[in-house]
Amino acid sequence: MRGMEPQILVGTDGGIRSFGSAENSADALAGHTVTALAHDGPRTWAIVGGRTLYSSEDRHEWTARASVDGEAEATCLAPNSTGLYVGTEGAHLRRLRADRLAPLESFETVDGRKAWYTPWGDPADVRSIAAERGDAGAIYVNVHVGGVVRSRDGGGSWTPTLDIDVDVHQVLVHPSRHGVVLVAAADGLGVSRDGGETWEFLTSGLHGTYLRAVAVAGDTVLVTASTGPGGTRAAVYRWPLDGAVRFERCTRGLPEWFRGNIDTACLVASGAVAVFGTADGRVFQSLDAGATWALIAKGLPAIHCLVVG
Repeated sequence: MRGMEPQILVGTDGGIRSFGSAENSADALAGHTVTALAHDGPRTWAIVGGRTLYSSEDRHEWTARASVDGEAEATCLAPNSTGLYVGTEGAHLRRLRADRLAPLESFETVDGRKAWYTPWGDPADVRSIAAERGDAGAIYVNVHVGGVVRSRDGGGSWTPTLDIDVDVHQVLVHPSRHGVVLVAAADGLGVSRDGGETWEFLTSGLHGTYLRAVAVAGDTVLVTASTGPGGTRAAVYRWPLDGAVRFERCTRGLPEWFRGNIDTACLVASGAVAVFGTADGRVFQSLDAGATWALIAKGLPAIHCLVVG
């Protein structure tokens, strides 16, 4: 029944659209570009226009909480027990303190930082952040291009976990299995089962190894794959975290191919529910960890991010 479905929030160029159990007839933050969303228990956070951090307790009414100072715009965010972390252009990290996004100076001295780069010559950015829950939860920051760095002391110090030249597009921690970390990279799915100490990269069964997004639905890993940055043939795949060798392409309820990559932060999951948004404003939902899918929205403004649950 639709009333039993979790709420889905979709961040777009025209605000936040809501679907599911608490569907709202009016868009939240209408007319604003929402580029990142994250749940933090009953609270939800959003980055609006790359410059302002908003929060909501009911996912309908939103309050501006802090601004991003300087020229670098905010790109992503993630909460954990030591605070809310916000990544920015130029590969900087900020943490919310008393309604101020304070620069995290420890991130400025990560080993290898001077070698971070982009293929087109601009400074690297923080592309995604993943934080484990709990007082001792590690924080993983994906730099594009600069691999993934980890903090186990609440942002006090940072350690590289992947070679700088591993072109990572998203890092994700398993929601319930401590130490399991996943990355969607240009060379496939990276899996670590020991908190980033060692990695295995998997590609078997994929039509293309260029991955932009990764999500976890129970113990099923979902990824978006294409043949390259242009994303002329993009698809969604599923892979059981334990025991499987090959990826299985998701086909039931989906088009044969998608034009344009299904991007970082545009594929999310909670329990068996998975959702993704496309470059042309469509939203697809699965209630069975990606085995089958249904189109639940189309014609939305450009989609940048989603959250579910």
